[in-house]
Amino acid sequence: MISTKGRYALRVMIDMAEQKTNDYVPLNEIADRQGISIKYLEIILKSLVKAGLLEGRRGKGGGYKLTRAPEEYTVGEVLELTENSLASVACLMKDAKKCDRQATCRTYGMWKEFTDLVSDFFNKKTLADLVLKETEPVLHQIAPLKEKTDKKTNKA
Repeated sequence: MISTKGRYALRVMIDMAEQKTNDYVPLNEIADRQGISIKYLEIILKSLVKAGLLEGRRGKGGGYKLTRAPEEYTVGEVLELTENSLASVACLMKDAKKCDRQATCRTYGMWKEFTDLVSDFFNKKTLADLVLKETEPVLHQIAPLKEKTDKKTNKA
């Protein structure tokens, strides 16, 4: 399961990509748009800056910005940073010590295959794939409109 920290980090990275600016974006603006507390957001941003995914600047005109183009970031790298691993079981984590039962484990191959599927999926998705295009509707904004329309026309 992806943690709240992982989901929020991904939301922040998408938010930064959607700003389409090379200027620094103030912390409070990101927090307001994403509905994340400034205190929690600072923790997330610190790890993103430390890993080189974002650049931060303090003071007037400060804030955060992407260090690369949105298409150069994968969802996998953001999630692996915040989650430490996308492995489905402990024995498949990067620094896991070799399991004594691996040679005879009946489920190892299944867990390895699943972990590879998850990793491949997230590593093929980029921030650019998730950025809202100006012509795309936001689904959660469309659903209420559809319900209102259906009620007016008595359709279920």
